[in-house]
Amino acid sequence: MAVIKHIASKNADYGAAERYLIYQHDEFTNKPVLDEQGRRIPREAYLIDGLNCSADTFAIECLRLNKQFHKNNTRAEIKSHHYIISFDPRDRDENGLTPEKAQQLGMEYVAKNFPGHQAIVCTHPDGHNSSGNIHVHIVINSLRKLDVERQDFMERPCDCLAGNKHHLTKGYLEYLKQETMAMCQQEELYQVDLLTPAKVHVSENEYWAKRKGQAALDKRNQQMQADGLTPKTTVFETQKDLLRRAITQAMLQSRTLADFKKILMEQYGVQVKESRGRFSYLHPDRPKPITGRKLGTDFEKEFIEQYIATHEPQHIELNVNEQKAPAPVKKPGKKPVRDDKSIRLIVDLSNCMKAQENRFYAQKVKVGNLQQMAKTISYLQEHQLGTIEALHAAVAECQTVYDSTLSELKATEQQLKAVNSQIHYTGQYFGNKKVWEAYQKAKNKPEFLEAHRSELMLFEAARAALKEAQGSGKLPSLKTLKAQKEELVKKKNECYETYSFAKAKRKELQTVQSNIDAILNTTGLEKEPTSKDRS
Repeated sequence: MAVIKHIASKNADYGAAERYLIYQHDEFTNKPVLDEQGRRIPREAYLIDGLNCSADTFAIECLRLNKQFHKNNTRAEIKSHHYIISFDPRDRDENGLTPEKAQQLGMEYVAKNFPGHQAIVCTHPDGHNSSGNIHVHIVINSLRKLDVERQDFMERPCDCLAGNKHHLTKGYLEYLKQETMAMCQQEELYQVDLLTPAKVHVSENEYWAKRKGQAALDKRNQQMQADGLTPKTTVFETQKDLLRRAITQAMLQSRTLADFKKILMEQYGVQVKESRGRFSYLHPDRPKPITGRKLGTDFEKEFIEQYIATHEPQHIELNVNEQKAPAPVKKPGKKPVRDDKSIRLIVDLSNCMKAQENRFYAQKVKVGNLQQMAKTISYLQEHQLGTIEALHAAVAECQTVYDSTLSELKATEQQLKAVNSQIHYTGQYFGNKKVWEAYQKAKNKPEFLEAHRSELMLFEAARAALKEAQGSGKLPSLKTLKAQKEELVKKKNECYETYSFAKAKRKELQTVQSNIDAILNTTGLEKEPTSKDRS
């Protein structure tokens, strides 16, 4: 899935951006990697091009333009904008994405969405943390160099004139995300809906804090192991990670919002604050609370209220080895024992080679099987499934719900894909309609066509696509299409929640059914009674 990220820079040294793109840098410190002679080491592979400037003289040309218009002279001004489009790692192997193709897409993206700006486009074939994803860096001077024709995404009249600054608003960023999605859809690359808020939101700062914390923890654990000690913690957890885990656990156990707040305070020391109908959470080690919006939509008040109202609470006891925030009051007593209620499959000892070779392991498996048998029987009693027929009926009913929700989810995704395509082509249609109308009125059509060939081709492609999708009817407005998309996104999220719960329920019932079959086969209850048994 391609994502787009924006970084605004106030650094007056434009050459720093160039050096970052062509030389190796440490991921954690962003400092250049040097060889034995103290010289910078070039990146193993990269592609770089310039637009409205040369890639080699980008810094000098930006400084000249700033001097010409007397802009970008103070520290507070944003000197450049850095956009990064990262493609899904699977696109390289499954969809044939190459660095050369990504570079071409990046150049087209800049020409369309940042017209008139000096820009350098650089493609790297590798990603952070050895992910191997191809990504494109786009660095533009915040000052526009050329006058261009005003586009629909430009919010102010001056946004198309030379000597004016790049104006990034929330609406413009959403437009860039839409363009990224449309580009991936056109090239048949992996993509998700970038306009829908994430269920679990991880910011750039949190991502790097987690990576640096994990690296420091691994180093400390290695030293402890070298000293003969066993580390208690192997996974680094940020404060936001702890809040997400604590909120999820409290939500699963709660009947009301009052229970939810009480469990968070007593078990994790997390205080819930409410303001203007929104939740924020105060970590015990922080002076200021963190809003639910910064954690993700699954941690906001609306979702928590809906979940608690529609689901039965679960009894969960914390593992003693689990990381948790210090609670204000800790009652003395026995250590809590983990109560894992999840049902696992019973192991077939006759087909388990390890159990046949090691009698101690076989004994351990037998004890585990007895525990799973007890959990299975308890599950049947709890859900009032007294007969095999009732169990089979419950499995069949759950399978039906799973199939229907999956079909509905796929149908909604197809509808959303179609609406996204219509939004893209509608914007493309109206964005180039004036050029097409001018072409119809032009006296010298061949000359006009040669000068505006790309705009006219985009218009014709958009008109053909909309005609195929809409038929002979009237074209819907962008406002109508965006309203349809909003409804479809909401429906998709609801379908996905229903599908996820149905999938988990189906797996649970299938495990119970397999365990019952194993129990009956083990005890011989499924065998037909012989005449000797009857006597």
